[in-house]
Amino acid sequence: MAEETNAPVAEPARKLNFLEEIIEADLASGKYKSILTRFPPEPNGYLHLGHAKSLCINFGLAMKYGGKTNLRYDDTNPTKEDVEYVDAIKEDIHWLGFQWEKELYASDYFDQLYEWAEMMIQRGQAYVDDQSLEEIRAGRGTISEPGKDSPYRNRSVEENLRLFREMRDGKYADGEKVLRAKIDMAHPNMMFRDPILYRIKHASHHRTGDKWCIYPMYDYTHGQCDSIENITHSICTMEFDVHRPLYDWFIETLGIFPSHQYEFARLNLTYTLMSKRKLLELVEKGYVSGWDDPRMPTLCGVRRRGYTPEAIKAFCEQIGVTKRDQLMDIGGLESCVRTDLNARANRYMAVTGDPIRIILTNWEKGRTEWFEAPLNPAFPDGPKRRIPFTGELLIDRADFMEDAPKKYFRLKPDGEVRLKYTYIVRCNKVIKDQDGKVTALECTYDPDTHPQSGQWRSVKGTIHWVSAEHARKFECRLYDRLFTEADMGGIPEDRDYKEFLNPESLVVTDGWAEPALMDDNSGIAVQFERVGYFVKDPDSTDGHLIMNKTVGLKDSFKLA
Repeated sequence: MAEETNAPVAEPARKLNFLEEIIEADLASGKYKSILTRFPPEPNGYLHLGHAKSLCINFGLAMKYGGKTNLRYDDTNPTKEDVEYVDAIKEDIHWLGFQWEKELYASDYFDQLYEWAEMMIQRGQAYVDDQSLEEIRAGRGTISEPGKDSPYRNRSVEENLRLFREMRDGKYADGEKVLRAKIDMAHPNMMFRDPILYRIKHASHHRTGDKWCIYPMYDYTHGQCDSIENITHSICTMEFDVHRPLYDWFIETLGIFPSHQYEFARLNLTYTLMSKRKLLELVEKGYVSGWDDPRMPTLCGVRRRGYTPEAIKAFCEQIGVTKRDQLMDIGGLESCVRTDLNARANRYMAVTGDPIRIILTNWEKGRTEWFEAPLNPAFPDGPKRRIPFTGELLIDRADFMEDAPKKYFRLKPDGEVRLKYTYIVRCNKVIKDQDGKVTALECTYDPDTHPQSGQWRSVKGTIHWVSAEHARKFECRLYDRLFTEADMGGIPEDRDYKEFLNPESLVVTDGWAEPALMDDNSGIAVQFERVGYFVKDPDSTDGHLIMNKTVGLKDSFKLA
């Protein structure tokens, strides 16, 4: 007979994703001694959950393989960028637990990019075009038809240099001229049909002020910035795969460090939008209270809602790295939030909305009994909180039913439940107002069912409660999903995405909690037992507590 053993069974190693395979091959071949990645946000809005995936990949790969990651702002459009966004991006990255090697800006390289543009003009690889943007778009052709050469395509090197320098010196108005690369107007990849390198924008830049009135385009800027920094693996989302050949063309044409771009599938979540433009519209038109509204998919929004960095990173690890776009169920993210908070969140009892009063008719008037309960049941010997129990209590209206079905195990007429941590009570009388609404229940408690010193008697139902006398009132903000449509990216173009805003995404109500909640300084969401996870809102004051719903104990989202 084989000898039994209690040795742990080793878990199978996780299969490498395609980016890890590339990096390991590059390191093994000696192509690179170490890797350097970058995270290149444009400072024109706040980071969202889609950026979180990119952050986890870029910083995560560098950390795994002993490399480093630069933070480089793609600040080439001064009319849409702001220092507010620069600072917010840094705050969000730190909140997720990442630290960059260098803080850099595309604007750091404006002089070098300009020199390369002049070099391309001198080589006959770029020209100044006087056409309007509409004319340029019309002349690009289609996938099946070649484009048409600009009438200004064959200007001399000398004329192009003069015009480009005059553009730089502010001689021309916005949109009057652009600088284009001279490649191939019949190229099958339309990105190569003489892409625009520079456009005129008379706007102050948040870092360079009024030094420049011409600004480089993304496709001309990004690869060269990677090259200047010696980025080994430039990792971005799949919508940029069509840009990669042009990225490589600029680097090869200029003869600079051969950074290379790799693409992965972006994060798409159900009931969520990741478009900065649409998120900005929601903010500016007042559909949400701001970028940090807890219904927003921004990192500052989910932080205010009580999501944790650990949960977000666990979700990104769970969904993996692939090249195929998928619509991920937001329930998966919410499950990661529950798992993380379940292990760490302090527990309290609270009732919300329209509670029902319990009157214990056999309780001694003025008497208060204090019960102890663990802050977290995972640590029964850990810190405790003290809960006051009196003759008048509040329970959730959902925990009482006058005409209850057979298998209803909460409170009902002539029925019994245990009040969590305390006694068994029986409902003897239902009190209603003149409209027939239940307002109170007269009950008796069984003194022999004290959980520590009484005789054990089992009942099937246990409900939560708070002492009416000791309860602390708070404002309860019940947040739910912002949209009613699961696939927001699949909405037809003739429909306005705002038609699908969920009218029940925020419900504000009152709540009453056990007094120990007021002393909670954990800094993370707490669990209201049997209800869900809630976090203190930063708008709270000493005299007015606001609690935001983070997530329920289970998915309860229902469409109207």
